[in-house]
Amino acid sequence: MAHPSLLGIDLSEALFYCLECIMKQVAFILFFIAIFCGTQSPVRGQSPAQVTLTRGYWSDPSTGLMWTINDNGRDVTWGNAVKYCQNLSLAGYSDWRLPSVDELEAIYDGSGFSAPHSKGSTIALAGSAKGGLVLTGAREWSNSRVLDDRGHKTGFAWQYDYPHGRRWKDPLGYTGSLRALCVRHP
Repeated sequence: MAHPSLLGIDLSEALFYCLECIMKQVAFILFFIAIFCGTQSPVRGQSPAQVTLTRGYWSDPSTGLMWTINDNGRDVTWGNAVKYCQNLSLAGYSDWRLPSVDELEAIYDGSGFSAPHSKGSTIALAGSAKGGLVLTGAREWSNSRVLDDRGHKTGFAWQYDYPHGRRWKDPLGYTGSLRALCVRHP
């Protein structure tokens, strides 16, 4: 028995093709509805570090603070580090700030890591930041100013040295390998 046709096109094949296209479109639409309605996480199956990279920030489970996934990426003075965080808009938030030196120290991970050296060798360093944060310099500025013996602010501020796991202080105008890593309260 011959299949019905119209202008030489097999109608049963055309109908099957049409249904197949509709099913694919329905599946595609349902997939996006599931993601945007929250029934399926768009980061399911990713490691915590991949999730952090996707969102652009990391939430510290011990403090609840939200940290930018990476610092500003270049040497800055203390004043420019403060401005960078104040002007940052990320993940729908614009209340980012430079962290205190205590907050920077709280995310120190002293388990050690190694970093590539420019001559192809590897340097073993003492530590890094938790949460897979990407730090491009040796130290991160804090909002904590150094006080003199009378409790007045000096021309120095504290920063945290992640490779060595300790606090440093430098003049506010110094820029050598100092970056701005931003934080906010949720």
